[in-house]
Amino acid sequence: MANNFDLDNIDIAWCPGCGNFPIHKALKAALSELNIDPLRLVMVSGIGQAAKIPHYIKAHFFNGLHGRALPPATAVKAANPSLTVIAESGEGDTYGEGGNHFIHTIRRNPDITNIVHNNMVYGLTKGQASPTSQAGFHTPVQVSGVFEEPFNPVAVAVSLNASFVARAFAGDMDQTKEILKKAVAHKGYALVDILQPCVSFNKVNTFQWFKERSYYLDSNYDPSDRVEAFKKAIEPDKFPLGVIYKSAPKPTFEENVTAYKKDAVPIVFRKTARTNLLEELLNSMR
Repeated sequence: MANNFDLDNIDIAWCPGCGNFPIHKALKAALSELNIDPLRLVMVSGIGQAAKIPHYIKAHFFNGLHGRALPPATAVKAANPSLTVIAESGEGDTYGEGGNHFIHTIRRNPDITNIVHNNMVYGLTKGQASPTSQAGFHTPVQVSGVFEEPFNPVAVAVSLNASFVARAFAGDMDQTKEILKKAVAHKGYALVDILQPCVSFNKVNTFQWFKERSYYLDSNYDPSDRVEAFKKAIEPDKFPLGVIYKSAPKPTFEENVTAYKKDAVPIVFRKTARTNLLEELLNSMR
């Protein structure tokens, strides 16, 4: 599906002050500055407030099931490697329902950008704890407070030798834009975990809370050092911002697909003979 309507004059269905607004603006600016052709851009999302962003970007888009953004994004890129593919959803969708897909997409290394809006709460379903909610966080469901260890997506990604791992903060739109530009331009799987407040259902992890607990990595930091990157990922009580880790160059999922070993023509453009696959299968078993 493609967005063909006037995206500048529509009512965006987020609460006033939502952290999704600056992410939306930063992403549009990043795509514009990278000169990404909207006709060559595909955005894929699951379910949630963050997952609505493809509705407000001039692009082709696909909304999948809850937690299932990454498999179709991988398939789209494999079918047509010339496309720019962005998978975008919230932390509940990506790290909770989609946690298994998150892990194995890192392993496969498709050339896609994975943007995750991390507000540490389920905003669409009215405020229960999400995988990244901090211990002690009280919700209408977790009335005694969250007791589980919060999921650390950056540490998981570094531990799996992800191709590109970054963190941004929605409260700094300019720097978020620059981080997104680096992620989209990167060849291979690129994770951008964006800290963003939910102003309606999370009164703890506010813009001010994130600002006081985050800092930017300086020019002396080496993102190719995996050990140091992991130390940054597990740093207590602080959230380093910027490109945290970049692995050595390695083949992408598309480059490893057998279909491209002898023929570089995108799968989507290949002509195939119509055959009765069921009949062929049955004949092969006789």
